[in-house]
Amino acid sequence: MHVGLLTAELDGGHGWARYGAEVAAALRAQGVTLTLLCPTNTKALAFPDALRLLPPLNPPPRGLLARQLAVLPTLCRAAAGCDVIHNTVELYAPAAWLLAGSRPLIHTLHGTYANLPRMRRWPMGALYRRAFAAGRAVCVSRFTASVAQSVIPELRVHVIPNAVDAARFAVSGPPLCERPPLVLAAGGVKARKGTLELVQAFAVVRQTVPNARLVIVGRAPMDSYGRAVRAAVHALGLTDAVTLTGFVDEDELRRWYGQARVFALPSIRCGDHFEGFGLVQLEASAAGLPVVTTTGSGAAEAVEDGVTGFVVNAAELETALPQAILRLLTDDALAQRMGSAGILKAQRTTWAHVARELLQVYELPR
Repeated sequence: MHVGLLTAELDGGHGWARYGAEVAAALRAQGVTLTLLCPTNTKALAFPDALRLLPPLNPPPRGLLARQLAVLPTLCRAAAGCDVIHNTVELYAPAAWLLAGSRPLIHTLHGTYANLPRMRRWPMGALYRRAFAAGRAVCVSRFTASVAQSVIPELRVHVIPNAVDAARFAVSGPPLCERPPLVLAAGGVKARKGTLELVQAFAVVRQTVPNARLVIVGRAPMDSYGRAVRAAVHALGLTDAVTLTGFVDEDELRRWYGQARVFALPSIRCGDHFEGFGLVQLEASAAGLPVVTTTGSGAAEAVEDGVTGFVVNAAELETALPQAILRLLTDDALAQRMGSAGILKAQRTTWAHVARELLQVYELPR
């Protein structure tokens, strides 16, 4: 089978890029021939044959649709021998639809952008609706699938959750009970990451565990939300207890996984914006950390409630979130048991399994 795969930059700098790179590597390991179609700003050191043809995504340029249409003839020539077109970035859906023609078309829907048909004004919203409906949708969680089908009821949906390279995120370090009471979050300072709610919960945690620390890894912009988070840290007297690291590379992130005792990320739905899947939660499980997350998004599907961590009710966040974190900081046996269960879950959740399920979708009739 020969698949034309439309991807983000393949450099692993954000969710789209990591998904595309992992899927490309896993499909090739299954013997699939790939034509990789990626943005012009791709480094793609691991994929020297990638064709840098698509308009950049990070950040999306003005006139993205026009730019897709401008390169469509080149894309058609590059993908002439492909049996299937698989688009892994929702924003490229119009180009993928036109590129596919009579061939099977698959779109991966990751989260918020499953809402594109209603997030964009007419005629763009209608265009994305037609492009999505023309193919099959691979959704990374049941939650994402439910959102997608609420937007396009006739959409043909297949749920294939994201995976993790468990060995890559395995860490060697002291047992959880010997680590300082460090709570870790990753993914940056964003409303849908629940950063402000986490800081507020941490203030409650400190009343019981006064030497606890909170480290929030990822970009921390100085926008209105970032300023609100910093103001809360100051107002709650947490200046010496909360660290915003800014962007870190994967090696540095693994070091934080190896120092933390609990991973907490209260993903929150903000209007049409939501977490499609809890990839960092699954990475934390691979690193042996018990995980705390919330209901109301696809992030909850990365955690087995009561087994690999706690999934707290988003409607009761003010009390439930600090309680869950405190249970794990004060019960070493529970934290160790959940961390060990998380490692086993991560080891079962492989990209090879994702590739095999994708192959089954590719072979379905158009």
